Amino acid sequence: MTDQTALTRGRRLLILAICCMSLLIVGLDNTIVNVALPSIQHDLKAPASGLQWVVAAYTLVLASLLILSGSVADRIGRRRIFQLGLVCFVLGSALCSIAPSLGWLIAFRALQAVGGSMLNPVAMSIITNVFTDPRERAQAIGVWSGVVGISMALGPLVGGVLLDNYSWPSIFLINVPIGLLAIALAARFVPESRAPRARRLDPVGQLLAVLVLGAGTGAIIEGPDHGWTSPVILTLIVLAAGALIAFPLWERRHREPLLDLRFFRSAPFSGATLIALCAFSALGGFLFLNTLYLQDVRHYSPVEAGLWTLPIAGFTLVCAPISGRIVGSRGPRIPLVLAGLGVAASGLLLTRLTATSSPALLLASYSVFGFGFGLINAPVTNAAVSGMPRAQAGVAAAVASTSRQVGQSLGVAVLGTVVTSAVVGPLAAGFAPASHAGWWIVMALGLAVAVLGLLTSTPWALGTAARVAARFSDGAPAGPPSARPTPTPAVQGSPADRLR
Repeated sequence: MTDQTALTRGRRLLILAICCMSLLIVGLDNTIVNVALPSIQHDLKAPASGLQWVVAAYTLVLASLLILSGSVADRIGRRRIFQLGLVCFVLGSALCSIAPSLGWLIAFRALQAVGGSMLNPVAMSIITNVFTDPRERAQAIGVWSGVVGISMALGPLVGGVLLDNYSWPSIFLINVPIGLLAIALAARFVPESRAPRARRLDPVGQLLAVLVLGAGTGAIIEGPDHGWTSPVILTLIVLAAGALIAFPLWERRHREPLLDLRFFRSAPFSGATLIALCAFSALGGFLFLNTLYLQDVRHYSPVEAGLWTLPIAGFTLVCAPISGRIVGSRGPRIPLVLAGLGVAASGLLLTRLTATSSPALLLASYSVFGFGFGLINAPVTNAAVSGMPRAQAGVAAAVASTSRQVGQSLGVAVLGTVVTSAVVGPLAAGFAPASHAGWWIVMALGLAVAVLGLLTSTPWALGTAARVAARFSDGAPAGPPSARPTPTPAVQGSPADRLR
């Protein structure tokens, strides 16, 4: 643990800014890569499934390692893992810029993701341990969420400028100076912190998690090309299903599991996980389909495509900190319901999309999507870390981050597969009508967010969170009772305080 009494408000805000830098480069990388997909496809002669892997290789590896990184950070030091992640991410970015082929680019994207897995959940656990007041923490998370809007705003524009003046490898080099600056500032200003009792690693649980995510996503992306009944795809499906069944069975038996399943007895926590999954599935699919539409169907340049998506970034930037303040004062229900309705409205509008749709339709759909998405992150992140012991802040934050990345991977894989397999004839002519199925899925995901927001903010749901917090206060690890050691002293603060 770190001594929070020695941290002034100015120092805490500086630490928040440093942690936000890691979110900036990760978010910037995602949006820039989406803008660059047509250029990568042209230069590397990549098929549509190859483009899906350029995005999915990053989000998939990231999702597979987030919980492990959060757990290791709680164990050996959050600042240490945070800095290691920055180094790995910068190295991966530099290597992506010199990738000679699609296969190497996908491999280096995976290396980027190894570093990225050490950034966001660890940074969030640092913030959780620095901002201990519930109201101040909710506001800090709102600022953190606003950085998503900044990265979304800068990504398409910076990426467009770079692509118009240089080749696509330049989009990865933008991460290098920001990452190096964050490394230096973290070493100087971020205090080291760790859990008071080191938790054991769970290699079997980690392997099962990788199999679930890797085999499942691989089957979705490659299914249309290989055939859903081909031996390769059936093998991947069986592996994913078997690992999905084995994972909770193993975690219940392990003394100190990779993922403490007691977290999910809290309805707000479980709801936040599902909400993040739905919201980021909508985001991943939205960005992937929209990039292909604007550049391959409308034939806009990368800069023009970036300018068209500014309403998404602008509304996200404005709404995220407002959402954090609402969560801190009124709770998560209002922002979650409005967020779901915004995403659903955007998907509904785009079900009318044609190759020559009016600017009004595009701007309206982008604006309401940005409005909805901007409201989501603060309540999701706050629900993930509130009511959990600060000793496991890294793992708790990593669960929320994992659901985001899994959602983004599934969004690209599912919507990309559904739409591209339905295109008839040339992409420019057949993409718009084929995309309607994808936009209906986006609408359904938005409605799911709204419904889950209502259900997980009821008195019953809050009661389940209070009971989970009380169970964690005994300090006992998960696993069978016979494997549990003598309980450790209770976590500071009452269960009600930790749930605020």
